[in-house]
Amino acid sequence: MKNERSLEIGTGLFVLLGFAALAFLTTQLPGSRLSVLGDQSGYGVTARFENVGDLQPGAPVSMAGVKIGRVTGVSFDSTDYKAVVTLSIDNQYNRTPDDSWAGVETAGLLGAKYVGLDAGGSETYLAAGSQIENTQSAMVLEKLINRLFSAFASKDDSEEKGK
Repeated sequence: MKNERSLEIGTGLFVLLGFAALAFLTTQLPGSRLSVLGDQSGYGVTARFENVGDLQPGAPVSMAGVKIGRVTGVSFDSTDYKAVVTLSIDNQYNRTPDDSWAGVETAGLLGAKYVGLDAGGSETYLAAGSQIENTQSAMVLEKLINRLFSAFASKDDSEEKGK
Protein backbone atom coordinates (compact mmCIF):
# COMPACT_ATOMS: atom_id res chain seq x y z
CA MET A 1 0.00 0.00 0.00
CA LYS A 2 2.84 2.36 0.88
CA ASN A 3 4.67 1.56 -2.39
CA GLU A 4 1.50 2.25 -4.37
CA ARG A 5 1.10 5.65 -2.70
CA SER A 6 4.71 6.69 -3.35
CA LEU A 7 4.39 5.57 -6.98
CA GLU A 8 1.28 7.75 -7.39
CA ILE A 9 3.02 10.74 -5.80
CA GLY A 10 6.09 10.23 -8.00
CA THR A 11 3.96 9.99 -11.14
CA GLY A 12 2.02 13.11 -10.17
CA LEU A 13 5.23 15.07 -9.57
CA PHE A 14 6.63 13.89 -12.90
CA VAL A 15 3.50 15.03 -14.77
CA LEU A 16 3.48 18.35 -12.90
CA LEU A 17 7.15 18.91 -13.75
CA GLY A 18 6.41 18.12 -17.40
CA PHE A 19 3.63 20.71 -17.53
CA ALA A 20 5.87 23.30 -15.86
CA ALA A 21 8.63 22.64 -18.42
CA LEU A 22 6.14 22.92 -21.28
CA ALA A 23 4.79 26.23 -19.92
CA PHE A 24 8.33 27.61 -19.55
CA LEU A 25 9.33 26.62 -23.09
CA THR A 26 6.13 28.14 -24.49
CA THR A 27 7.03 31.51 -22.99
CA GLN A 28 10.43 31.39 -24.66
CA LEU A 29 9.12 31.08 -28.23
CA PRO A 30 10.06 34.02 -30.49
CA GLY A 31 6.47 35.25 -30.92
CA SER A 32 5.58 34.97 -27.24
CA ARG A 33 4.86 38.19 -25.39
CA LEU A 34 5.45 36.40 -22.08
CA SER A 35 8.89 35.93 -20.60
CA VAL A 36 9.68 34.07 -17.42
CA LEU A 37 13.32 35.17 -17.52
CA GLY A 38 12.37 38.84 -17.61
CA ASP A 39 12.44 41.15 -20.57
CA GLN A 40 15.78 42.79 -21.18
CA SER A 41 15.37 46.52 -21.27
CA GLY A 42 16.29 48.17 -24.51
CA TYR A 43 15.75 51.23 -26.62
CA GLY A 44 13.29 51.38 -29.49
CA VAL A 45 14.17 52.29 -33.07
CA THR A 46 12.20 51.97 -36.30
CA ALA A 47 13.03 51.02 -39.87
CA ARG A 48 10.91 51.24 -43.04
CA PHE A 49 10.96 48.49 -45.65
CA GLU A 50 9.36 47.95 -49.06
CA ASN A 51 8.74 44.30 -48.15
CA VAL A 52 9.30 42.41 -44.89
CA GLY A 53 8.24 38.98 -46.11
CA ASP A 54 6.87 37.07 -43.13
CA LEU A 55 8.76 38.97 -40.42
CA GLN A 56 6.97 38.56 -37.10
CA PRO A 57 7.13 40.39 -33.75
CA GLY A 58 9.53 38.54 -31.48
CA ALA A 59 11.97 37.78 -34.32
CA PRO A 60 15.61 38.37 -33.42
CA VAL A 61 17.66 41.41 -34.39
CA SER A 62 21.30 40.48 -34.95
CA MET A 63 24.57 42.13 -35.82
CA ALA A 64 27.57 40.07 -36.94
CA GLY A 65 25.62 36.93 -36.05
CA VAL A 66 25.02 38.01 -32.45
CA LYS A 67 21.47 38.63 -31.19
CA ILE A 68 21.30 42.24 -30.01
CA GLY A 69 17.55 42.72 -29.74
CA ARG A 70 14.18 41.73 -31.06
CA VAL A 71 11.38 42.92 -33.32
CA THR A 72 8.60 44.40 -31.20
CA GLY A 73 6.18 45.38 -33.93
CA VAL A 74 5.42 45.25 -37.65
CA SER A 75 2.85 47.63 -39.11
CA PHE A 76 1.86 49.16 -42.44
CA ASP A 77 2.11 52.88 -43.17
CA SER A 78 -0.62 53.73 -45.68
CA THR A 79 0.87 57.15 -46.49
CA ASP A 80 4.05 55.85 -48.12
CA TYR A 81 2.97 52.20 -48.50
CA LYS A 82 5.86 50.77 -46.53
CA ALA A 83 6.16 48.34 -43.67
CA VAL A 84 7.29 49.96 -40.43
CA VAL A 85 9.30 47.64 -38.19
CA THR A 86 9.87 48.57 -34.56
CA LEU A 87 13.01 47.12 -33.01
CA SER A 88 14.09 46.92 -29.39
CA ILE A 89 17.90 46.98 -29.15
CA ASP A 90 19.35 45.78 -25.84
CA ASN A 91 20.86 48.62 -23.82
CA GLN A 92 24.30 47.01 -23.77
CA TYR A 93 24.50 47.62 -27.55
CA ASN A 94 24.00 51.38 -27.32
CA ARG A 95 26.91 52.17 -29.64
CA THR A 96 25.27 51.15 -32.90
CA PRO A 97 26.21 53.76 -35.54
CA ASP A 98 23.23 55.75 -36.81
CA ASP A 99 24.19 55.10 -40.45
CA SER A 100 23.90 51.32 -40.02
CA TRP A 101 22.00 49.21 -42.55
CA ALA A 102 19.00 47.07 -41.58
CA GLY A 103 17.95 44.15 -43.75
CA VAL A 104 15.26 41.50 -43.51
CA GLU A 105 17.13 38.22 -43.78
CA THR A 106 16.27 34.53 -43.69
CA ALA A 107 17.84 31.92 -41.44
CA GLY A 108 18.86 29.34 -44.04
CA LEU A 109 17.11 28.89 -47.38
CA LEU A 110 13.54 28.66 -46.09
CA GLY A 111 13.98 29.54 -42.42
CA ALA A 112 12.44 32.20 -40.22
CA LYS A 113 12.91 35.89 -40.98
CA TYR A 114 14.99 38.17 -38.78
CA VAL A 115 16.46 41.67 -38.96
CA GLY A 116 20.19 41.83 -39.57
CA LEU A 117 22.09 45.05 -38.88
CA ASP A 118 25.34 45.98 -40.61
CA ALA A 119 27.31 48.63 -38.76
CA GLY A 120 28.01 51.93 -40.45
CA GLY A 121 31.00 54.15 -39.80
CA SER A 122 29.34 57.12 -38.12
CA GLU A 123 30.61 58.60 -34.87
CA THR A 124 27.02 59.19 -33.71
CA TYR A 125 24.84 56.36 -32.48
CA LEU A 126 21.23 55.22 -32.63
CA ALA A 127 19.15 56.44 -29.70
CA ALA A 128 15.63 55.76 -28.47
CA GLY A 129 13.14 56.86 -31.12
CA SER A 130 15.71 56.91 -33.95
CA GLN A 131 14.91 55.66 -37.42
CA ILE A 132 17.30 53.50 -39.42
CA GLU A 133 17.35 55.15 -42.83
CA ASN A 134 19.33 52.53 -44.78
CA THR A 135 17.21 49.42 -45.30
CA GLN A 136 17.19 46.35 -47.54
CA SER A 137 13.86 44.58 -48.01
CA ALA A 138 13.30 40.85 -47.78
CA MET A 139 14.19 38.72 -50.78
CA VAL A 140 11.05 36.91 -51.87
CA LEU A 141 11.95 33.46 -53.18
CA GLU A 142 9.01 33.35 -55.61
CA LYS A 143 10.09 36.60 -57.28
CA LEU A 144 13.66 35.34 -57.66
CA ILE A 145 12.45 32.11 -59.26
CA ASN A 146 10.16 34.03 -61.64
CA ARG A 147 13.04 36.29 -62.68
CA LEU A 148 15.26 33.28 -63.25
CA PHE A 149 12.65 31.54 -65.43
CA SER A 150 11.92 34.72 -67.40
CA ALA A 151 15.64 35.25 -67.99
CA PHE A 152 15.99 31.70 -69.33
CA ALA A 153 12.84 32.10 -71.44
CA SER A 154 14.07 35.33 -73.02
CA LYS A 155 17.46 33.73 -73.69
CA ASP A 156 15.79 30.76 -75.41
CA ASP A 157 13.60 33.11 -77.49
CA SER A 158 16.61 35.15 -78.66
CA GLU A 159 18.53 31.98 -79.58
CA GLU A 160 15.59 30.69 -81.65
CA LYS A 161 15.28 34.01 -83.51
CA GLY A 162 18.99 33.89 -84.34
CA LYS A 163 18.63 30.53 -86.14
